[in-house]
Amino acid sequence: MKNSFLDGNITVSDAVIPIVSTSIDFEDFLGAVMVRWGINRNHYRVSPGLYAIGKPSRESDVFVTANYKLSFDAVRKNLSGENGWILVLDTKGVNVWCAAGKGTFGTKELVNRIRMVELEKVVNHRRLILPQLGATGVAAHKVREETGFNVHYGPVRASDIKEFISNGYKADKEMRKVTFGFKDRIKLVPNDFMYGKFYLLGAMAALFIISGLNSNGFSFREFSSEGGPAILKIFLAYIAGIVITPMFLPYLPGRHFSLKGFFAGTLIFLILLMLKSSGRDLIEILSWFLVITAISSFLAMNFTGSSTFTSLSGVKKEMKISLPFQIGFASIGIILQVVGKLI
Repeated sequence: MKNSFLDGNITVSDAVIPIVSTSIDFEDFLGAVMVRWGINRNHYRVSPGLYAIGKPSRESDVFVTANYKLSFDAVRKNLSGENGWILVLDTKGVNVWCAAGKGTFGTKELVNRIRMVELEKVVNHRRLILPQLGATGVAAHKVREETGFNVHYGPVRASDIKEFISNGYKADKEMRKVTFGFKDRIKLVPNDFMYGKFYLLGAMAALFIISGLNSNGFSFREFSSEGGPAILKIFLAYIAGIVITPMFLPYLPGRHFSLKGFFAGTLIFLILLMLKSSGRDLIEILSWFLVITAISSFLAMNFTGSSTFTSLSGVKKEMKISLPFQIGFASIGIILQVVGKLI
């Protein structure tokens, strides 16, 4: 991608280090919007290496981050007015938190990157400031043993970096707290909405075809009269799992995302029921309840990897328990749809 954020170079010990701007311009903003919608997501990265902020000296701090551009932009933006160095690790375009879990924001990559940029020739001190969310991937004692650099963990959020520095490189309880507020949850919706589009189209196509069934086989009249409402119900189930669940996450019953998605789907179904749009008979009504809640529950599990509510082991356990129910609900719901059309 274009490096419009570059703002000249600085030479230290014969090494030419690019200086980066702390301003976020329209190109950065547009890129962030596009990646939130899943556009160019796998290529939204910067080159790993060492960058300069302001006019750093050999005593200036070294901040470590991922080469996912949203992470990189968050760090440089919040270092406005500061002089320092940004050491960017090759996390394959993945953010710090996820990369730490995958191992790309890890001890080996950090050690290798320090050696590759010859950081000991750039700074006189031996202090690295890492984001707290990268702690799971980095063994600080091994970094010290292999490079001589000491790892210090900064705040969870880049927006607290300046306060962290002014506090004498100490993070208070609020800086250490990992939250998943409404704003954080809403940011995830566009990407997941686009990511699941093929699930949506597949489910719409299946129920659209089923809507044309009757006791005599297929009917184009049934297609025209029942196809549209069927597509709308599938879309509402999709919205329940992708939009409603993250929006109202703390208020939906249950601990597991799949259960929260089930209740979000139930809410949509009850609205359809009150509007007398859930079906013409008991079989059809029951079938739509099963299909809608299965879709919503399954899609809600997408957020398990984005939330502070769950752990890796918790995600695996939830999927092991929930998937059979989701598959069962969807299967029975579709069978009832077909049976209801043929009798």
